[in-house]
Amino acid sequence: MDTALHADLSEQTANQRTPILVVRNLNVTFANDNGGLRALQEISFSVFQQEFVCVLGPSGSGKSTLLRLLAGLLVPSQGELLYYGKPLSEARYSVGFVFQRANLMPWRTVLQNVSLPLELQQLPIATAIARAREMLELVGLQSFESALPRDLSGGMAQRVAIARALVHDPDLLLMDEPFGSLDALTRERMGAELLRIWQARRKTVIMVTHSISEALFLADRVLVLSHRPGRLQLDLPVSFDRPRQEDIRYSPAFGEMARRLRRAIAGP
Repeated sequence: MDTALHADLSEQTANQRTPILVVRNLNVTFANDNGGLRALQEISFSVFQQEFVCVLGPSGSGKSTLLRLLAGLLVPSQGELLYYGKPLSEARYSVGFVFQRANLMPWRTVLQNVSLPLELQQLPIATAIARAREMLELVGLQSFESALPRDLSGGMAQRVAIARALVHDPDLLLMDEPFGSLDALTRERMGAELLRIWQARRKTVIMVTHSISEALFLADRVLVLSHRPGRLQLDLPVSFDRPRQEDIRYSPAFGEMARRLRRAIAGP
C-alpha cells in the first residue's frame, strides 16, 4: 500500500477512536425543600468521534438532564465532563441541539429559520443563506425555503430543526426525543431520514429516545439509565452493518437485543 495512503488511513482510524466526550463520576442533585433531588448518580462513559449513541431509560431517569449537561446548559454537582479534553461548563457553537419540538420562529421562513444560527454568529448574509440552502437540500426541503412553519407537517418541521442544528457544522449533535410528538409511521420515516443525514455528514450524535426499536435501528451504542437517580445500567454495542435497512427490525438478533434493553430498563 502507498505509504502516504497508509498513514492517512491510520490517522483516520485513530481519530475515530479518540473520545470527543468523556464523562466521569457525574452526579446531579437539584435543590428542593427535602434536602435535594438526586437526578443522576456516578455516571461514567466516553463517546467517540462519528459515533451515534442513543440513551434509553424510564421516565424520570435523568435522560434530558444528562443531555443538558452535555450541551453545557447545566453544571454537574460533582464529577468531570470533558469535551475534547477540556472541561465543558457552558454552551458552545460546536454543539448542536435538537429538541422534542421543532421550536421554529413562526414569523420567519424555513430558510430564515435555518440561517438564524449563522446570523447570530454575524456571518455575511450571502454565506448564511448559501449554507442554509445546502442544509435544506440535505434534509430534502429545498423547495420549501419560502414556507412558514405553519405550512409544514410535524416531520417537515423537525427536518428544518435538524437542518438548523447542523448549519453551523457542529462536532457534536444532541437530540432530545426529536420524534416523540410524531405518529408511529412518520417517526419510522424520520428515523430512516436521520440515518441518511448522519451517513452523509457523519457527525457525533447523542440522542435521547423512549423507543427501544428506534435506538437499535439508529445507534452504534445504546446507554440505559436506571430509575431515579439515574445510573448507567447498560452500555450496549450495536454491531449491525451499515447502511441499515428496515427489515433488520424483524431479525432474531434485533429481537434479542431489544429484550436485553427492555430488561435493563425495567431494572432489578
